[in-house]
Amino acid sequence: MCFSPEGDLVGGIVVTAIGVDAVRHLRHRNDHLALAALPLLLGFHQIDEAFVWWGLQGVVPHGLGRVAMWIYLVIAFVVLPIFVPLVMMLLEPTGRRKWRIAPFLAIGAGVSTVLLETLLRNGPSVTLGRYHLAYSIGLQHGVVVIGLYIVATCGSLLASGFRDIVAFGIANVVAVVILARLSADGFASLWCFYAAVACGAIMLHMRYAKPHRATPYAVG
Repeated sequence: MCFSPEGDLVGGIVVTAIGVDAVRHLRHRNDHLALAALPLLLGFHQIDEAFVWWGLQGVVPHGLGRVAMWIYLVIAFVVLPIFVPLVMMLLEPTGRRKWRIAPFLAIGAGVSTVLLETLLRNGPSVTLGRYHLAYSIGLQHGVVVIGLYIVATCGSLLASGFRDIVAFGIANVVAVVILARLSADGFASLWCFYAAVACGAIMLHMRYAKPHRATPYAVG
């Protein structure tokens, strides 16, 4: 099936290749470096999850699987809520546009702090689902926290002035709605996989967006 250690491994390799292509098309746009690095981070994230699967299946030592689980959750719950809006802020060329992203960065920092404290206090666990991994961190008020997580990540994408990035954000919002209805306990695994695959929009932006376009924005 798509959501398996093999699926994570292949998906991670493909997304990493997208990241390499994105970096190759920087064309001296230093403000785009963090954006180009996002697929590399998400590609590594999916490859890491393959080791979580294998640890549960006994393919690799249990301790290695536990380390992979911690890496996966720290990236998903601590790094991404801050990194995604920060990438969007760095990408915007004007002060007004950067301030537009600032509230999402503040929300992401708050969410990241809450989730890190929860991880350290409770200790996470993971079990094999039917087509996904089910992570548990003992989160209180989970609906509110995860809702703010989505606001910070997807909201910052939708607030971008670049059409390709807005498309990336729309794709992730659609995925959030669908995956939340399909699986509550597998949401972290399934959505992170989809977000990684959707990085094709970033590759398109890096390839075809003009470095000094007069009107790079989707909206005024």
